[in-house]
Amino acid sequence: MPGRTVDGGMDGIPEQGLFGPESVSWRVHGDPVMGLAGVRALLLQALHPLAMAGVAQHSAYREDPWGRLYRTAFFIGATTYGTGPQVAEAVARVRRVHAHVTGFEPQTGQRYRADDPRLLTWVHCTEVGSFLEVTRAAGLPLTDAEADRYLTEQTTVARLVGVPPGHPLPGSTEQLARYFAQVRPELRLTPEAREAARFALLPPLPAWVRYGTPARPAWAGLAALAFALLPRWACRMYGVPLPRAARPVAVAQARVLRAGLLTLPRRVREGPHLRAARERYSARALSPGCGTRRG
Repeated sequence: MPGRTVDGGMDGIPEQGLFGPESVSWRVHGDPVMGLAGVRALLLQALHPLAMAGVAQHSAYREDPWGRLYRTAFFIGATTYGTGPQVAEAVARVRRVHAHVTGFEPQTGQRYRADDPRLLTWVHCTEVGSFLEVTRAAGLPLTDAEADRYLTEQTTVARLVGVPPGHPLPGSTEQLARYFAQVRPELRLTPEAREAARFALLPPLPAWVRYGTPARPAWAGLAALAFALLPRWACRMYGVPLPRAARPVAVAQARVLRAGLLTLPRRVREGPHLRAARERYSARALSPGCGTRRG
């Protein structure tokens, strides 16, 4: 994108941010079923033993699961809708954390580093793949060309987080499918992954929420739907080989969920970064010299 760039260690980030209202990333990441897609991404990520070892040994997801989900959502919101400085700050925070995440996978003794390009690529692909797959399945109208454009757009974020220019990143749905086929031999259901999946299905809730609201069954239903939207090979790895008929049922449920969420007011279903970006671009459109000014 043209325009001035951010000063400091994130040279090349446009001052106005990475994307704009015309991007496919705005459409995908602003969709109301992104929460469902995020749970699917976490379940898929857990199947890589090195990535899961890093989470199990360094993440506070057991003590603060909602905080971890919030921080992930904040990063996606900042990099998608934020200004250049907001993008740079969010990326720098992630890179600082990754620099200290290292250790050994307990079953094989294999060493891992969170800033390893192969692990960064795995996390990136499980996220963008889940976001794209779930939103399209739930009814977001995207052409195949737009889906490819989304994946190409998101490679920018992966590079900023630490995937070096020489390391390949999928820029199309065909390349993404090829990547998952190539990486599958490395995947394994570890005890840590099994624990994380159970945790995702039944996370801890305060007593007043657990007994005074329908949050527990609602979350369990959401997590079960996210599981049903996983690739069939991933379900088999978890020991739950869903029948083929389960997929169309899950897609129908996702469409019902999305339709219901779309009836909510924008201020309820849209995150703060998106709302701020809409206001920012609206103000720019009304400024002299920035297009047609409405009176």
